[in-house]
Amino acid sequence: MRVLGGWIALTPEVDVKLLFGRHVWDCAQHADLWGRRLPELRAAAQQSEPANAGVVAAWSLIETAEGKDQTLERVTAIYRVLKPHLATVYERHLAVANPVYEPPTRRILVRCIEEERRHAAAGALVLDRLLAGDRALAERAGTWQRRVLDALIAAGGVTGDVESPLVETPATAPDPASVAQDLVAPPRPLDAATALGELAAPLDAHRRALARGDLAAVRSDLAPEAAPEASAEYARLVPPFERVEVVGVARIGRQRVVKLWLGGPRGRQVLQERWAPRPGGWRVVVVELASAQP
Repeated sequence: MRVLGGWIALTPEVDVKLLFGRHVWDCAQHADLWGRRLPELRAAAQQSEPANAGVVAAWSLIETAEGKDQTLERVTAIYRVLKPHLATVYERHLAVANPVYEPPTRRILVRCIEEERRHAAAGALVLDRLLAGDRALAERAGTWQRRVLDALIAAGGVTGDVESPLVETPATAPDPASVAQDLVAPPRPLDAATALGELAAPLDAHRRALARGDLAAVRSDLAPEAAPEASAEYARLVPPFERVEVVGVARIGRQRVVKLWLGGPRGRQVLQERWAPRPGGWRVVVVELASAQP
């Protein structure tokens, strides 16, 4: 619960961010149910300690996936390893929990098993979106999955005494209708051509000039009334660029604000331009180099 809650702000992908947010709520309910059950079993209420140092080490490893480009690792650790492992442990405990004097524990277990399995299934669908059929990304996810699972195996699972295998495949898959409640459709890709309209062709030539580092041709698109600072902003670019992509378009009256992502061997930059229609064609009136990363 705490780890997912901390990752929400670190995760740029909207569908993953909302997945974490919805599951944090369920995890909080699980923690509360177990915490209130503890004193009924003559244990301290709302208290929990790791089974051993290995469990601490496993969680420490998982929490290293805090980089802005590590969403893949975050989803893999939680939904390919931890939640399936928790469901496995809960199912084994349910199998031996006495139905005569442990009905409250069994009811909690049934709820947690159902929700952990549902979470894992929803996470698997989101992970498929992240991988998008990319073999290198799939290998990266697989490597991280093995590292996390190996750390859990070294700890003996979350309870320190879980017998292998730590993750078992469920006999039946969760109902697809139930999984749908956890998912949010990812934002539609930007349809730059439609958003740009008449500016599409001039901007395409402008992008090609940026890609080859022809800053003279780029500056020739400036409007006469553009401030001197506009030309100075272009001087801050570090071409050549292997990719120049339109990542955002906004309309302000007849004008267009265009955000360009530029990536090359010397770094990545984000350029924002405001274009206005003029008698001789579209011209840039405002330029801002929004960010640069070496």
